Amino acid sequence: MKVHEYQAKDILKKYGVSVPRGRVAFSKDEAYEIAKEIGGTVVVKAQIHAGGRGKGTFKDGFQGGVKLAKSPQEAREYAGKMLNNILVTHQTGPEGKKVEKVYITEASEIEKEYYLGIVLDRAKECNVIMASTEGGVEIESVAEKTPEKIVKVWIHPLAGFQKYQARELGFALKLTGDRFKSFCELVEKLYIAHEQSDATLTEINPLITTKDGKVVALDAKMNFDDNALFRHKEIAELRDISEEDPLEVESSKFDLNYIKLDGTIGCMVNGAGLAMATMDVITLEGGKPANFLDVGGSATEERVKNAFRILLSDKNVKSVLINIFGGIVRCDVIAQGVISAAKEIDVKLPVVVRLQGTNSEKGMELLKTSGKNFLTADNLQEAAKIAVKAAMGE
Repeated sequence: MKVHEYQAKDILKKYGVSVPRGRVAFSKDEAYEIAKEIGGTVVVKAQIHAGGRGKGTFKDGFQGGVKLAKSPQEAREYAGKMLNNILVTHQTGPEGKKVEKVYITEASEIEKEYYLGIVLDRAKECNVIMASTEGGVEIESVAEKTPEKIVKVWIHPLAGFQKYQARELGFALKLTGDRFKSFCELVEKLYIAHEQSDATLTEINPLITTKDGKVVALDAKMNFDDNALFRHKEIAELRDISEEDPLEVESSKFDLNYIKLDGTIGCMVNGAGLAMATMDVITLEGGKPANFLDVGGSATEERVKNAFRILLSDKNVKSVLINIFGGIVRCDVIAQGVISAAKEIDVKLPVVVRLQGTNSEKGMELLKTSGKNFLTADNLQEAAKIAVKAAMGE
């Protein structure tokens, strides 16, 4: 689960991480009052779940989702231009995202910008802390063009974060004196916040040093493990459904693992590994998957019916590939769910089905006698070929 910048900063503040003063505003008048309360120059920041806000463009031509305001009146003006407007960045895609709130925060006297991030290194099976002197730009760009400017330390899952590792990062960033001491304290608190909140990503970009020797998290991004949210009800309540894809929100109601993609072939599979393999084979056959959809190993007829309905709600889908390996879940249960959904929705798209495993023959028989024109295949490659051709209208 993702949260907004202002929410991430509120979480980090509880752990003692230094962040600028600020509050969220839902109207231009509220932005004015907050700016007046803070005093001096403030920053008005559009709050959406996407990066590149400062370089973004609004649909009406207004430039930038991050603006310096030298007065409360100017803060009010900028907030008015951002709120209820569509902001397009390199991460939102051309459709952009609607700005429903802005973050009003005090301006900082920046001496230098850095990057600091914590994420799980799946290859080494532990968290890694990454730091770079190249703050304020996309870390992916730094990794591609100047990877030597990124320093990494890996955290042993049992030993935890050690003070010498904070010093190692500080030395790598060439920090000295009070800045070095402040950085070591901040990164230690940041790791505690990451670990105790079950975050999957904590990113500060930029982390800054100020002219009076402080180290401050000027921006903040946090993602959380959905499976751990039952331990953090206060974080779960921060979920902003308006920032999520409607089909992904709908699928979460039925405990379905659904992620919308930009292809034309809808996929319904049981098991994450099989789903990934199915998407790979579709790509190898020249097609593009429209989604990742794992109905799980304990799928019921009702769950399959809802999965099929959600899959078909994507207007980009031109054909459907159902690839089921019957182990815990029976193929005839899947087939019955697909048939029920097809009759209820009156599916007009080509639907390719491949069933293997428990009760696969019974499932295939149900499909053939359903009165619906399902296309069947004996293996995955054959099924993918049929689905790709069908999506192309062949």
